[in-house]
Amino acid sequence: MNVSAFLAGALLAGTTMLAGCDRSSPAPTTKPLDAAASADVEANCAAKGWASQNGGTTGGGTATPTVVTTYAQLKTALTTASVKVVQVNGVITVPSGGRISLQDQTGKTLFGTAGARLVSADQTQAGSGILYVKRCSNLVIRNLIFEGAGAYDVDGQDNCTLDACTNVWVDHCEFRDGVDGNLDVKNTSNYITVSWTKFGYLKAPRPDGPGGSDDHRFSNLIGSGDDATGDRGKLNITFARCWWAPGCVARMPRVRFGKVHVVNSLFNSSSSSSGVQAGFEANLLVQNNVFEGVNRPIDLMANNSTAVQVTGNIFTSTSGNTAGNGKTAFAPPYTLSVLSASSVKAAVTAATGAGATISGNTCASSGI
Repeated sequence: MNVSAFLAGALLAGTTMLAGCDRSSPAPTTKPLDAAASADVEANCAAKGWASQNGGTTGGGTATPTVVTTYAQLKTALTTASVKVVQVNGVITVPSGGRISLQDQTGKTLFGTAGARLVSADQTQAGSGILYVKRCSNLVIRNLIFEGAGAYDVDGQDNCTLDACTNVWVDHCEFRDGVDGNLDVKNTSNYITVSWTKFGYLKAPRPDGPGGSDDHRFSNLIGSGDDATGDRGKLNITFARCWWAPGCVARMPRVRFGKVHVVNSLFNSSSSSSGVQAGFEANLLVQNNVFEGVNRPIDLMANNSTAVQVTGNIFTSTSGNTAGNGKTAFAPPYTLSVLSASSVKAAVTAATGAGATISGNTCASSGI
């Protein structure tokens, strides 16, 4: 029996899932979808974590994928509201200043087939970045590598930014070498799950940036500032079975305001100066993770967080603080299959573990 086909059929018949966004312009011209190009259409599963709330996150569902292999095709597909599922094949280079803005859409899925990668080689303030998502809802991003030009403190762009978005599921992706950050979330964004995703830096940081940092390998910023008080009650995010890999220095993640659940994830960057950073009014539940060789795994910063609860974690060869602030964090309004910390590393580093490690738009390995 063809196991992949069986799983695909079972998933298609069983549940409801995948992601989306909305905006109108003419539909792009694409090649006909042959059997090889169409890859997966079966990802019809339910988001878990915070993305399961507020009506859930289903993306573009089982709509026929629009296949893109060039930057022009990708930009057209992403900015066309009627295109509900976008499939990336191969490596697409984003030109200098070509960061794609995906705005005001609902119900869209962006995914890659095996080896799909979006690449930017620009380190300038205006020319860097790959994808900026604003005022979108019900979006799924799956099985894509986002590769930036390398960290440089020039107040540049992230590999991907979520701005004022709701119900987003980022699953089985890899974000590496962002100029400013890898994946940042800000400005009242809410109900977001990041699962089975890898963050790292393979390129040496560029020193002497005008922002003052010689090493800006700061991966994930949640909330743009202490004065962004509109974020109160928002920025509710689940990071589950993620991997902050070698090269990450800080912001794994750094959180303001939100109720953020960091669970069953692996941290093993010996370059780190801080791991999970608890910022202004952050409400953090750090549960059943593994920290190896990390400096200051739990950074309480200015001690002005709402709550930082650290429970069930394994700390090996770490230095610096490993404790919370003595206050009990929020109780998640959802249910996950939480692993014991002793099982986390094997799960996250497995062949279909964290990163763009699956065949395409399939959720057979996306349970959390």
